[in-house]
Amino acid sequence: MILVLKKGITQKEKDYIVRILKEDGCIIREIVGVEETVLGAVGRVSRDLRFYELLPGVARVIPISKSYKLVSREIHPHNSQVKIGDVVVGGDRIVVIAGPCAVESREQAIEIARKVRRYGAVLFRGGAFKPRTSPYSFQGLGEEGLRILAEVREDTGMAVVTEITSPNQADMMMKYVDVVQVGARNMQNFELLRCVGRMGKPVLLKRGLAATIEELLMSAEYILSEGNDNVILCERGIRTFERYTRNTLDLTAIPVIKKLTHLPVIVDPSHATGIREKVIPMARAAVAAGADGLIVEVHNDPEKALSDGPQSLYPHQFERLMRDIYVIAPVVGKQLDFSYLDKALFIKQEIVARGEVGQKKVVFLGEPGSFGHKACIQYFGESVEISPMSSFREVFDAVQHGNASFGIVPLENTLTGSIHENYDLLLEYDLNIVGEITLRVVHNLISHPGSRIESIKRVFSHPQVFQQCREFLERHKEWELVSARDTATSVRRVKERRNPEEAAIASKKAAEIHGMEVIKEGIETNPRNYTRFVVISRQKLTNGPARKSSLIYSTSDTPGALYKTLRIFAENGVNLVKLESRPIHGKPWEYMFYVDLEADVESPEFQKILDELRRKTEYLKILGSY
Repeated sequence: MILVLKKGITQKEKDYIVRILKEDGCIIREIVGVEETVLGAVGRVSRDLRFYELLPGVARVIPISKSYKLVSREIHPHNSQVKIGDVVVGGDRIVVIAGPCAVESREQAIEIARKVRRYGAVLFRGGAFKPRTSPYSFQGLGEEGLRILAEVREDTGMAVVTEITSPNQADMMMKYVDVVQVGARNMQNFELLRCVGRMGKPVLLKRGLAATIEELLMSAEYILSEGNDNVILCERGIRTFERYTRNTLDLTAIPVIKKLTHLPVIVDPSHATGIREKVIPMARAAVAAGADGLIVEVHNDPEKALSDGPQSLYPHQFERLMRDIYVIAPVVGKQLDFSYLDKALFIKQEIVARGEVGQKKVVFLGEPGSFGHKACIQYFGESVEISPMSSFREVFDAVQHGNASFGIVPLENTLTGSIHENYDLLLEYDLNIVGEITLRVVHNLISHPGSRIESIKRVFSHPQVFQQCREFLERHKEWELVSARDTATSVRRVKERRNPEEAAIASKKAAEIHGMEVIKEGIETNPRNYTRFVVISRQKLTNGPARKSSLIYSTSDTPGALYKTLRIFAENGVNLVKLESRPIHGKPWEYMFYVDLEADVESPEFQKILDELRRKTEYLKILGSY
């Protein structure tokens, strides 16, 4: 059952409720929401629900209808996140686990781990104990394999995932690994499920070969009932009559599971298909269907693999898959971060080096729920303190004066073009661009619960948002459009004014934060509505090679001066991805040129090109390589 607590409940009243529930043998989970706090109580309740409803501090009691209780969204309506070191599964960043089916040797494991990490994997998989159909097949290296996995973690910084096949292996797993995998063949090994629940380590639970979704969730319930909430569900294909693939990947399971449970869901396209050429398209489809991550088998020499070679990707195929996912992820509101682990390591080192206490601070324009806030979360995850600012200049000031370590600002939108104010601020301040992130921007009409679009008379949002939704708004010319500082602020204003005839245009997250309702989804004129944000800092974020650089320069006011600078890039095979001019303040009809290059201009190899560019320009500033 779910006990919804009254607003203003005292700690004494809450403690009394908890004591009564524990005396009745209930497992208790407290969930603090935006509008209310609830206690989820699971167990064999012998009293009438009316008894609990009359307890001091209880607003109402709701019975849980599902046979699985702790994993149900009824008891936990918001998505859960599983933290594995610096990696968060179930957040806004796609998590990719990669490695061989089985650990075969130290050299093999470390070679593959270094390659998959370079291409964007954040967790390493490798079997030390292999439950195989045939007793004569390779069964794994056992504890020696676990020692090798621990070496991989030390060498690459990636946490490691491996399968447990017996409760007798629990002590070894506690010693060597970070995530315990329960394989498809053991999904209903209930003693093993209870064991991993008591271990407390994050658990990756795979769906059984012929298991229903409800059976998968009931297996997860065993783990949570032992006190371990850190469970990741994995769809890995089910056995059907089809023989052209090893199994049949049930992509429909992803949205179904996400509706039923708060637990994160990942997909294993390797075991689902069993055929190398099918893995990449199914992995792409899984991300598009809403999976929180992937677990993919990669081998440096699949033809000689001791286990599952035919379904293992070559490293170069894995690299291509990761580039594909990088493009697909923003469409579904997520990101693939190639620098995930490097960022986390850098932030930790900076905190130690500076003797700082707590998290690094990132500033953005707007309020929680704005797209700037979403960019912060997707780029940095939960590893930083995020703080709103009231203007772009305040963002730059905070970073320049050391009041924040990083700032995130938008530079351009695919529908409305460049945000010129921020280009001018990049020239004015002595800061570096250290990263970028592209968000797909989906705008929604948001109002009070129960409001109807026919009754709306006034709409609040940022002026650029009105431009991006022009086609929709032209169908409602009678509406008064009121400018706000940012999208999330507009939702807050509508909530505070309590007028059902008013609405805001903003993100779903803003509606969720303020307890408002989306009454019309996706109202932007063009679905290809993306905003590019950049990360600014006083120092570089990572020390590794950069993929892109940004420059500002000016040329003499003579015929062909700009052409001569562009020819330098062309003759050296450097690709320009952006060129934009901005007027120089105080110098009418003179311009600065902003250039984005696919190159690391700070690398030793680029210095000759840079020297040549300096000779052809009157002013040159490197904004950053990232």
